[in-house]
Amino acid sequence: MQITVSGKQVELSDALRTRVVEHLDTITRKYFDHALEVGVTFSRARSFFTCDINMHAGRGLTLRGEGEAADAHAAFDDAAEHIAKRLRRYRRRVNEHARDLAHRERPEPARQYVLRHEDEIPAANSDAGANVSLSSAYATVVAEYPTEIALLSVGEAVMRMDLADQPVMMFRNSSSGELNVVYRRPDGHVGWIDTSAARDR
Repeated sequence: MQITVSGKQVELSDALRTRVVEHLDTITRKYFDHALEVGVTFSRARSFFTCDINMHAGRGLTLRGEGEAADAHAAFDDAAEHIAKRLRRYRRRVNEHARDLAHRERPEPARQYVLRHEDEIPAANSDAGANVSLSSAYATVVAEYPTEIALLSVGEAVMRMDLADQPVMMFRNSSSGELNVVYRRPDGHVGWIDTSAARDR
């Protein structure tokens, strides 16, 4: 497993780097045996430190943990506990899922965009509406990068969304072959959008 530890405008001691590597190695050996690469980034925000852990464990399977505290060691402990908690919750399913990835069809390539909200949205009238794009009318594209749309069951999609600490996930439903979306609702429950269900009516 490759572990990269870096700091954004933060000086990291050798003791902290060693502690991060040893602790993450312990977590992965205890809960999960398929981790391939881990990136740990420390940064400083006002009077506290933040730590962001991104663990890649096979095609499309990402675990994420964030932490913040008064010092870098405590921020790492917070983020690592988030990773461990998610692994404890899904331990059996994560390992089965990682082993099963080798026998799955390759995910579909896609592009993901980050849009910046504009304070003033130009009004679209009937004459110009057809020529107004999302990026010009509602936001500016500030980043784009490749992503994948995997073939998953609904349960696997929810698991991946939780492990990656993401609010939403698009996937191709392994039962219907249709594009589906799961998302975290404000009330804490998970929402599921199934496009095939609408066509069956």
